[in-house]
Amino acid sequence: MKLRKFALIVFSLIIVIASCTPDDDGTTTVPARDKTEVYAEDLLEIETFLETHFYNYDGPNGFDFTNPYSPGNDNFKIVFTALSEDTSKTPIMDRPELKFKMVEDPSEEGLFYKMYYLQVRQGLGDEVHFIDEAFVTYEGSTTEGLVFDDAINITNFELTSVLNGGVVTGFKEALIEFKTATSFDPVGDGTDAYHNHGIGAAFLPSGLAYFNQVLEDVTSYTPLIFKFDVYDRVLLDHDSDGIPSFLEDLNGDMDVLDDDTNDDTAPNFFDGDDDGDGINTIDEIESKSYTLDDAGMPFTLREDAQFFFDNSAQIASDEVLIDINYSNSNATFTLITFRALDSNGNGTPDYLDETYPE
Repeated sequence: MKLRKFALIVFSLIIVIASCTPDDDGTTTVPARDKTEVYAEDLLEIETFLETHFYNYDGPNGFDFTNPYSPGNDNFKIVFTALSEDTSKTPIMDRPELKFKMVEDPSEEGLFYKMYYLQVRQGLGDEVHFIDEAFVTYEGSTTEGLVFDDAINITNFELTSVLNGGVVTGFKEALIEFKTATSFDPVGDGTDAYHNHGIGAAFLPSGLAYFNQVLEDVTSYTPLIFKFDVYDRVLLDHDSDGIPSFLEDLNGDMDVLDDDTNDDTAPNFFDGDDDGDGINTIDEIESKSYTLDDAGMPFTLREDAQFFFDNSAQIASDEVLIDINYSNSNATFTLITFRALDSNGNGTPDYLDETYPE
């Protein structure tokens, strides 16, 4: 019980601190305009860009769509060019790789934005969840080509905006449509060459970006473009209760703040005793790990590791695979699992059942 109370206090303090922290260094704000009006302007600007530009989908520096996960494509970088420079090319708007999703405004319920994203390659590795820590390279620019931010070396972001600042909503919503790399090879200069990772771009209305904030080189109400590569992700467990935070979104609405099983004002992802029964969550689940030797074949067996989990007699049918970690030092895969125990058989896991162990 003490752990639960402590978590609530810490959570409250972090929220207060986060609310006093700027979203980005060097930003200022201007008076807010009507979001619907701004969105109409942004959508027109984005769709005009998509209709008047192409990307390097073919040619000497193009993407090999006949074999999307070939080693040669691992180094592909998206380049946008105006159609006026080559009218024979297909505009981005007409490419099959361009997709869109409807995303709700993070602060105005019922206002949805059409957000386009270019999925050149989804990736074959791990799914990126909305509350994971993602490892990416990226470039942020305006539709006029002004680059205002980039990371050529792999950098990490905690995707949730709840803690540690997070990232803008549109960038998060784009990244979760992609998967990580399946493997990597050490290059020898301290860096790694990743394989089969996600490659894409996103076109964000300002309501899913900085809206009325003014960046150092970008005015307010500016739609943005992010190009990115998704290399890895870490499953975060904010309250260290053995359950990854993305699995504590019980209602599946991608909002961990509204899942509070015991109504103690500490949401489950930040509550060490989710059901308030005096027994810590970590003591009401079963966590296990399994090690798989790659038999001298490094960086090639992620799919075999998944096969091992799916077919191993060691693993219970209700055990959940939450992560596969590769160790470069000893060439092994470690499979991390947890099992939600239901000791009284009432259909509610022990860690969410305040009636157990009564």
